[in-house]
Parts: sequence; structure tokens; C-alpha cells
Amino acid sequence: MNDLIILIAIGLITGMMGGMFGVGGGIVVIPSLIFFFGMTQHQAQGTSTAFMLLPVGLLAFINYYKAGHINIKYASILAVTFFIGSFFGSKLAINLSDDILKKIFAIFIILAGIKMLLGK
Repeated sequence: MNDLIILIAIGLITGMMGGMFGVGGGIVVIPSLIFFFGMTQHQAQGTSTAFMLLPVGLLAFINYYKAGHINIKYASILAVTFFIGSFFGSKLAINLSDDILKKIFAIFIILAGIKMLLGK
């Protein structure tokens, strides 16, 4: 059950980030899957690619799937919650000034980078 709650949170946050800033898998999902679920970099990238499958990720999905680097259950949960989160993130972003939006995004990128540099 904890895994489901974490996946829902990741999906909603990623969707909101995607709706606000146009980012998602590489910046939010991949580090989250590594830190919260202990996935390898390949598994996290494969699972991230799987939930953003159509149309841009289809060929990458096939390669990751054949190599056994995709968690279909996690990708499905993330896809649904990302869809929902992106709606709310875009609604929020539309109501923020460019300056505030840029600062929020910069802070998030810095924090994610520090977390990846300093460890698990």
C-alpha cells in the first residue's frame, strides 16, 4: 500500500511539474524511482519511458521491455496520475507570473541535482 501511495504522489507531482514547466520523467520520475524504490538507473529509465509510451517513447519502450527493465504496474499507475497532475499543474502555472514560475523551477532543479550528487 505504501508503494501505491508513493507512486500516486510521484505521478501527481510529475504531472504538475509537466503541466507547469514541461518536464517530468527525467527530472522527477527517474530520481524518485531510484530513491524510493531502489531501482537501477536502467530500470527507472525503462519504467519512465513505459508510462510516457505513446507516441514518442514506443521504440525506447520496446528496447527497455526486451531487456527486462520495465515495471508495467508502476508505469501504469504513474501514467494515470501524471495525466491528472498535469491538468492541475498547468492550471496553477497559468496563474503564476513568469518570474515566479522560473524561480520555482530553478529551485526544484537545484534541489534534485544536490540530492543526486550527495547520495541515496
